[in-house]
Amino acid sequence: MINDLDAGIGRFGNTQMTVNNQMVVGTLMNLADNPTRVSIGQEWRDEDVVKRIPIIVTGNDFSTVWAPLIRDGRMDKFYWQPTREDILNIVYQMYRKDGLMKSEIEKIIDTFPNQALDFYGALRSRTYDSSILKWVSQIGGLAKLEENVLRKKKGEELPEFIAPEQTVESLIEAGESLVKEQRMVMEMRLSDVYMKKQEGTGPGIGFS
Repeated sequence: MINDLDAGIGRFGNTQMTVNNQMVVGTLMNLADNPTRVSIGQEWRDEDVVKRIPIIVTGNDFSTVWAPLIRDGRMDKFYWQPTREDILNIVYQMYRKDGLMKSEIEKIIDTFPNQALDFYGALRSRTYDSSILKWVSQIGGLAKLEENVLRKKKGEELPEFIAPEQTVESLIEAGESLVKEQRMVMEMRLSDVYMKKQEGTGPGIGFS
């Protein structure tokens, strides 16, 4: 199982193809064409036959992967576009142990539609980030973090950190923060495109 294959061997813009990229592509090509034989750089031997299992890879954009590797017959491709019900059930499982009801998860999804599944998982991380920053401030700030936590001797009591309660309100607040970051990233990209157009070094955006 190889997750996010396109992120590792895909070609994006002006990225260079490294030796490691080529080795991964070549190895996968070899395994696809000769699934029961694996070369280790030596001559092929008749007894070098092994039982193999399917190789499953995931990715977001396989159009960036070397075309011969993903051609029909060498790779079977399955496309998954989750429905709203799929997303609801998956996110509900993420937060079931936190005591959130399905109707509450539905409210979160409706508040932030058209987001990737990673976004909903990141909501919990963001609530923890905020709580940890508050906790660090309460125990004396970053200046005393080493003294109060890292340099504690065995048997000495450590400051207690209470995990944040996952509520609809806190998750929506975290989501709004993430959406704001997304907008800032998009604005920065648009600014880069605009500046390249002004300098005559790239495509521009036209308005009518």
